[in-house]
Amino acid sequence: MRKTLFLISKVHKKGNDFIVEQLKLNGADGLVPSHGDILMALYHNKKMTMNEIAKKINRTKPTVTVLVDKLEKLGFVERENCIDDSRCINIVLTKKGEKFKPVFDEISKNLENLLYKNLSKAEIYMLDEILEKIAHSRVKQE
Repeated sequence: MRKTLFLISKVHKKGNDFIVEQLKLNGADGLVPSHGDILMALYHNKKMTMNEIAKKINRTKPTVTVLVDKLEKLGFVERENCIDDSRCINIVLTKKGEKFKPVFDEISKNLENLLYKNLSKAEIYMLDEILEKIAHSRVKQE
């Protein structure tokens, strides 16, 4: 029996534990790793609707709503009415959210260093290629 999923799960847990620890050390109690996907999307796009965020991070809209609600409560994001459509609401970073970017980037860099510290550049490239194939393959029961 192959142990790929077990190992991927173990790496995922190791990464999440590291992120949680680093968030606490940097005074970002209340944030969890899943908030990082939304912050990353907003760091790249500045303002997005819930639907856009959900598509970008591959989560359901109800899940994104819960995560955004928490980010808003913590002061990292806010809702902003769209100019051209009153039914539309954009999610945007607050000043606190923008000021958090260097911490976010540092945690991300440190996590990457931790995960890849024993791998050569060729191994990292190969691992990424293999995981891309697995992640984008269609699951079909035979």
